[in-house]
Amino acid sequence: MGKFVISAAKSGGFKFNLKAGNGEVIATSQVYKSLASCKKGIESVQKNAVAAATEDQTVEGFKTEKNPKFEIYQDKKKEYRFRLKAANGQIIATGEGYKELKSCKNGISSIKKNAPAAKIVQE
Repeated sequence: MGKFVISAAKSGGFKFNLKAGNGEVIATSQVYKSLASCKKGIESVQKNAVAAATEDQTVEGFKTEKNPKFEIYQDKKKEYRFRLKAANGQIIATGEGYKELKSCKNGISSIKKNAPAAKIVQE
């Protein structure tokens, strides 16, 4: 069972990590100014992750999906990453860099599985 872990950000404010049942971080948030807005960000991930389509931007001529969606892309190091966009187009969660596309897609599957029922804890 996954969990959202809310923590204070070094720069002030709050952020969350979604952790899988094994404790691995599978998604991270931006920094929110208040605890209440951080919790709303978690609610947005819980709601949008399940409905989100996956748009693989690493494929030539990829199909543009409507929001909410997971966008898969490659960073400057050529690692695969994803970002989850809410229905309004805002980025609500991002993933780490993966060496293989399959691992990135597994991360997205894990979010879809873990986010909806994940407990929320505060450090």
